[in-house]
Amino acid sequence: MSKGGTSSRRRKLLRITLIVFGVGIISAIGLLGVVWAITPIPDSTQPRATAQGSVIYYRDGKTVLARQGVNRKSVTLDKVPQSLRNAVIAAENRSFYEDQGVSLSGTFRAMWSTISGRQLQGGSTITQQMVRNYYSGLSQERSIIRKLKEVMISLKVDQSKSKDWVLEQYLNTIYFGRGADGVQAAADAYFGKDVSKLSVAEGAYLAAVIQQPSRFADPRGPDLHAARDRWRSVVDGMVATGAVTSEEAAALTFPTLRKPKAIFAPKGQEGYMLDQVTAELKNRGYTDEVINQGGLKIVSTFDKNLMAAAERAVTSILPDDTPKKVRTGLAAVDPATGEVVAFYGGRSYAANKFDNSFSAKVQAGSTFKTYTLAAALDNGFGLDTRVDGNSPLRIASADIPNSGGYSYGEVNLVKATQSSVNTAFVDLGQKVGLSKVVKVAESVGIPRKQLDPHRGAATLPLGVASVSAVQNASGYAAFAAEGVHREAHVIRSVTDAEGNVVKSSTKGKRAFGEQAAVDATYALTQVVEGGTGSAARLYDRPVAGKTGTTDESAAVWFAGFTPQLAVAVDMFRDDNKPVTVNGSALYGGSYPAQIWRAFMTEAMEGKPVKEFKEPSNYGYAPYDYSSGDQHGDDQTGGQDTTTPGPDEAATPGPDQSATPDQQTPGPDRTSAPEDTGRGTDGPGPGRGEDLGGDGGGGSRGDRGDRGGDFGVDDLGRRLGDPGLDE
Repeated sequence: MSKGGTSSRRRKLLRITLIVFGVGIISAIGLLGVVWAITPIPDSTQPRATAQGSVIYYRDGKTVLARQGVNRKSVTLDKVPQSLRNAVIAAENRSFYEDQGVSLSGTFRAMWSTISGRQLQGGSTITQQMVRNYYSGLSQERSIIRKLKEVMISLKVDQSKSKDWVLEQYLNTIYFGRGADGVQAAADAYFGKDVSKLSVAEGAYLAAVIQQPSRFADPRGPDLHAARDRWRSVVDGMVATGAVTSEEAAALTFPTLRKPKAIFAPKGQEGYMLDQVTAELKNRGYTDEVINQGGLKIVSTFDKNLMAAAERAVTSILPDDTPKKVRTGLAAVDPATGEVVAFYGGRSYAANKFDNSFSAKVQAGSTFKTYTLAAALDNGFGLDTRVDGNSPLRIASADIPNSGGYSYGEVNLVKATQSSVNTAFVDLGQKVGLSKVVKVAESVGIPRKQLDPHRGAATLPLGVASVSAVQNASGYAAFAAEGVHREAHVIRSVTDAEGNVVKSSTKGKRAFGEQAAVDATYALTQVVEGGTGSAARLYDRPVAGKTGTTDESAAVWFAGFTPQLAVAVDMFRDDNKPVTVNGSALYGGSYPAQIWRAFMTEAMEGKPVKEFKEPSNYGYAPYDYSSGDQHGDDQTGGQDTTTPGPDEAATPGPDQSATPDQQTPGPDRTSAPEDTGRGTDGPGPGRGEDLGGDGGGGSRGDRGDRGGDFGVDDLGRRLGDPGLDE
């Protein structure tokens, strides 16, 4: 074959090769053009990229109570020190301010490693990393298609956004280890500082962490040596970029890292508070996603000092050997706003997350008589109204006794309240109508579902319905607010990430008349000044309140108020057994009243003394409520009702036992089905009980906060109380 023929074939092959190569180039350019055209900058960001956790504050709006969800707080670039920005650029992308948003060599290297299956090498620019972490539609998977999309979007972002904008998003989205998303959270996690306060050395360490956040989060041994080497390479890079001089770099020392700690590890009462705030947020329509990623600023109603005072009141009053199964609830409500300013959830959130004040509901006992009193006073009855305090009182075919069978004769409503006379309040309930009692209880915040099992029961006024400490405190707050009830709540305001603020309403609704509230308050002051609640008396200001003790002291209460604050304290057991301390059964006038007083002594310190309004005058002459006599009329019933019965001496100390009252379930039974024949708070079969009554003239307990003991099963059926009908 001639040389001419060989040369011709070579030229032909070369032309074909060039044509194929040219077509390939044109096709590649065309393909890139198509990819460019069909790959816009995404409209949305990845949810995690911009998610910010919510911060919950105490009521002052400044003191942090807890952090919830993603640990990120986005900051503007001007808040980030220039030295930290320079360190990140030196570590990750030294040509950041000069390049077009992509590194071709790094991109081809990454594509080749993807095709070959070899370990992925670095090479992505800050812009590419930001695009990958920030925009939706870009996963972390290793594929050619994903990489092409990343490159196209990075090029478009570089054309349409400023470099400072890109760097700001990058610093706020990158993960730094220690659960910290973004540079602000990282500054706190590693150094306990605001990002603006970071030194050059500290900023260089955060830049070093980006490469291997898990390894460098808490480096030890070989990892610590690697972290030091990486930090030094970042500092050297800063010298190379002119961010620091060689002399400045030589003077830098490896920074001291803060000991890692959980983002939020609840201690004390914090876990209980966080649970209640979260529950209320959900009731208001906030989803878990918004709570954990929406960057909300939530100001709670909780006063940090009063929360501590509540815990001190419980722990300082109760003996160290108080059985662990004995639980105490305390709730304090501001009558002017309905805000729960303090509560006591329990000894240990870690051990038991079921709190004692919001979740646990136990029978109200005689504290419920206050609502019966309000219903009467709001429906034409007066404090001088006489009711039957004799024992026993026959209702239908059942006899309701007072403790020890003691009879008071006819008593006015002040005396009935002061001595907590069972028969008198059952009689009053019949006179005013039980539906009106229920209406008042509902109007002050006790849910209908807790009242329905006892709606038609003659014993309703004696406290057979179960309530929580918060519900009872909220109910008594209506009396402090002169008949206006404001719904109990634990959130003052919520501010979203855009700065929109939603404040909680403090507008109240009238539950009963102002004069009814004033008159009822007067009767309740007599309970504290000379009745069953004398242990709650404050030395510097008037107090109104009511004791309560249920069957066998399964639940004991004191609920009371000053004009500025309403507080309820209850004690009960998980297993429904009598609440005993040092071998003695408790009653409402003992430890509950003492705990109430201890808390209120702190809560009222420095607060102005406010007096309650004077009660109504009845008839043509002032009525002497304290004596129980009206215009010299003699008492009926064969006994002097102004003289205490044989069991009604001064309120005993906590070491004295109480006669049992109404059986009360522990909190683990509050969710039991209500169709068992006795409701969620009914007694066990065959128990001897006084129908929830804290009766008159008790023999060893509340000095009237108990009634007689007798079989309740048949009596409950005859009185029509579903909660007592076995």
